[in-house]
Amino acid sequence: MYIDSTRHLQLDRESRGTRYYRNAVERHWDPFDIDLDRDREALVAHLREVDDPEQHFDGMKMGVARFGAGEQAVTEDLAPLAVALDDIDDQMFVTTQLYEEAKHTDHFDRYWREVVHPVEEELGLEQSSPTDPKWFNEPYHDLFERNEEAMYALLDDPTPEDFARAYCHYHLVVEGILAQTGYYGMQQSYGKDTYTELPYLPGLYEGFTLIRQDEGRHVGFGMGKLKELVHEEAVDPGLLDETVNELLPLVNGIAANPEDQYVEDVGISPEELQRFAAEKHVQRMEQIKDAAQDVPDLDSLTELEGVGDD
Repeated sequence: MYIDSTRHLQLDRESRGTRYYRNAVERHWDPFDIDLDRDREALVAHLREVDDPEQHFDGMKMGVARFGAGEQAVTEDLAPLAVALDDIDDQMFVTTQLYEEAKHTDHFDRYWREVVHPVEEELGLEQSSPTDPKWFNEPYHDLFERNEEAMYALLDDPTPEDFARAYCHYHLVVEGILAQTGYYGMQQSYGKDTYTELPYLPGLYEGFTLIRQDEGRHVGFGMGKLKELVHEEAVDPGLLDETVNELLPLVNGIAANPEDQYVEDVGISPEELQRFAAEKHVQRMEQIKDAAQDVPDLDSLTELEGVGDD
């Protein structure tokens, strides 16, 4: 057992890790408090009015399936970071992030059980599975495999460069760009009075709003650590550019692929999602590389232009 006798008290209350840990404790939410009744009613009513209800439903189900699988993957892949970090304040924050990624997985599993399956039963459609391989394309598998490799590399050789690659994969690209783009697409598509061709799904919308609240802490933590690595540990900023630029084509292949068979010809376009992802990339890199620029506050880190939190 290691006791840090250089500290007068156990925690540094001003550190980013402990501040974010406290923010997570204070903003706790339970997926089972979200009302899903109106989502079931809205989906049944909408799908009864369209010519091909199964095809229309598949577009939404693909988004839910990918988010659910992604949350499961990042829950599994975060543990090496908790092991590799040696600061108690950072470790305490990562415990909340692990819990929150698991909670997000719980939310999407519940949505499939309590919305998707009942709607399929009501409409006489074959029961589907969120783990069906048809929802996931090659870029999706590739991105999450690379994320896993980058995180587990910390167990073998936790150099500043390996930490930088891990934060770039997990916090910057998967959470800060891909997930952010996914929230934007889903909340624009199924928000209130956004696209009349698609149903308003208040439970799905609320879930994404609460998940964004959590992800603001996750992205902020990763960006803060990357700033420290660049400006205090002399990690070459070019390593960040190289890592992220290798992953961006995979992000576009997941979030904005116009050739995906489950993308409907309504709602937000693949081109708009690509633009959104590119803008987030530029913002994140500028905020990290500029030594004089602070990491944005938690709420603005996941702010979605054009999407109000109803």
